[in-house]
Parts: sequence; C-alpha cells; structure tokens
Amino acid sequence: MVNQQYKNTFSMDSYQEKISLLQEMIAFALIDGELHDREYDFLEMVAMELEIEKEVFHQLFKNRGEVTVIKDEFHRICQFYRLALLMHCDGVLHEAEQIKINEIGINMGLNPYAMKRVLNLMKNSPNRMVEGDVLLAVFTEQHN
Repeated sequence: MVNQQYKNTFSMDSYQEKISLLQEMIAFALIDGELHDREYDFLEMVAMELEIEKEVFHQLFKNRGEVTVIKDEFHRICQFYRLALLMHCDGVLHEAEQIKINEIGINMGLNPYAMKRVLNLMKNSPNRMVEGDVLLAVFTEQHN
C-alpha cells in the first residue's frame, strides 16, 4: 500500500518525532471507535518503515502522549497524506474522520483548499492514492 517513492518521506529527524507521528496516526485510526484490521496493518507497516520496535508500537496504543508538531512543511504534507491513506484503509469514510483530518491539517498549518483537493483526488482515484509529484504540486501551487 505504501508506494516505494514515499519510502524516503518516512525518514524523520528524531525518534520522538517518529513516536509522535505514530501516536497521531493511532489516535486518528481510533476516531470512529474501532481499529479495523487493515488500519492496524497499515499502522504496523508505517511503524516498521520508521524502525519502531514492535513492543514500542504496541505500547503506543496504551499510552497516549503529547503529539510533537512537525516543523518541516514537506513532512507535514507527508503526514497529512499518511493520515488520508489511513482514513481510506478500511474502505469506510466516517464523517468524524473527515472532520478530524481537516482539523489536524489546519493545526499543522496546511492550506485547507489544498487538503480538500488532495482528499478529492484520493476519493476519485481507483486505488485511493495520489502520485507524490501531484501531491506536492497541489500544496506548492497555493504558495504562488
């Protein structure tokens, strides 16, 4: 499910940023009240890409700490996209997920219009994915 071209986007600056990223994703996955198998599998795959030990990964479901703000815009865009992929994992789009992803994106300082465009592109894509260059173009065109 994770496109190979995004492998480099999973490299974060610090271990705490990786943990924070997973905490945010776990909280987002649980927004509809349950964790679907496909959501868990996706989260586990992200944890492996981030080189987070399985024991630590499982502990994150029990201990919900503070989420660290991602400073770099590129990594914020990547995190937004990972959350959007997670949102589509179970094949059901809950209203609470849509509200929460917009709230998270705005709190990250992302452009609401660009977020809406990306979510629409994903919704209309047969595999619910957007190419990396398209994803970045949508966000960078808002800078002009």
